Amino acid sequence: MASTAQRVLLTGGAGFIGSHLAEAFLRRGSQLAIVDELNDFYSAQRKEENLAEVRRCGAFEFVQQDICNKPGLHAIFERFRPDVVVHLAARAGVRPSLDDPALYERVNIAGTLNLLDLSREFRVPKFIFGSSSSVYGIAERVPFAESNTELCPISPYAATKLSGEMFCFTYAYLYGLTAVCLRFFTVYGPRQRPDLAIHKFTRLLETERPLPIFGDGLSGRDYTYVEDIVAGVLASIEYVPASGPGNSRFEIFNLGNSHPVRLGELVELLEKATGRRAVRQQLPEQPGDVPITWADISKAKRLLGYDPQTPIEKGLEQFVSWYRRARSAT
Repeated sequence: MASTAQRVLLTGGAGFIGSHLAEAFLRRGSQLAIVDELNDFYSAQRKEENLAEVRRCGAFEFVQQDICNKPGLHAIFERFRPDVVVHLAARAGVRPSLDDPALYERVNIAGTLNLLDLSREFRVPKFIFGSSSSVYGIAERVPFAESNTELCPISPYAATKLSGEMFCFTYAYLYGLTAVCLRFFTVYGPRQRPDLAIHKFTRLLETERPLPIFGDGLSGRDYTYVEDIVAGVLASIEYVPASGPGNSRFEIFNLGNSHPVRLGELVELLEKATGRRAVRQQLPEQPGDVPITWADISKAKRLLGYDPQTPIEKGLEQFVSWYRRARSAT
C-alpha cells in the first residue's frame, strides 16, 4: 500500500518529534490518528500549541489517552484500524528517570507492550518504535553501530528503551509483526523540549543567565536536526526488513548526524547563533550521562537512503530564529 493511502496511528504526536512527523504524514495525504496523554513532564500548553501547528497541515483525529490504558487503546485500534503504528510516546529524559524508575518502567515498557499486543491482535502490518542512542550507554566502540551487541545502558530510561526493542523483536518473531526500531541521536530543532540542552542554553543566553556545564565540557553529542529524523522515520515505513530468525521481520537503525559536538563547542556555536556571550557555571558530572554519542549511519544510508542534510551551524540558527519568534508571540 502506498504511504499516501496509509492509516497511521502515531503515539506521542503532540510532542517535539511527534508533531513534526504528524505534519509530514498529513502533507503526504495519510489518514492520521494521534494518541497522546498530554502529561505534565513539561507544559501541556506547549503540546496543545504543537497540535495547533499540526492542524494547519490538515485534519486528524486526536485522542488524549495514556498508553498504559489498554482498554482505551483497544477502542482506538478497533475504530481506526491502522496500517502502521509509529510509537514515539514515552517518559523521556535520562536524569528524571533516576528519580522515578518505576514510572519509566510502567510507561515505556508496559505501554509499549500494550501497543505491540494490540498491533498483533489487529494484524497491523508494520510497527515503528522510537528508541534512543542511550541504549549504547558506555559502550567503548565508537561510532556506535547497530551490530554492536555490547550495549551498556546506564540509566533507567536507557534500559526501558532497550527493553522496548527486545519486545519488538519478540513480537516480530512470534507473531509475524514487521517491526523497525529507530535509535534517535540527540534530536533538536523548533519545538524542542525546554529541558534539553540547546533549548535550555538558548533560553539562558537570551536572558543573560549562567549556563550549567556539567563535567569538563568534553562530553560529545551527535546532534541531529528534527527534519532529518522525520525523513528517516518516513523512509523506515517504506522499508521491508529481510527475513531473520524464524522468518521474523525486524530491524534496527541509527538515525543521527554522525558528527558529534563537544559541549564546550556547542556553547560557542550558540554564542555565535545568538550573538551573546555565555557565562559558564561549572558543575559536577551528572549520574546517567554518557561521555559521547556518535552514530554510525552507514546502515541507514544503505538501506533507507537516509542522508542528513542539516549541519549543526545551520540547525542552531534555525532553532534560535524559531525560539525568538515563539517568545515574541507570548
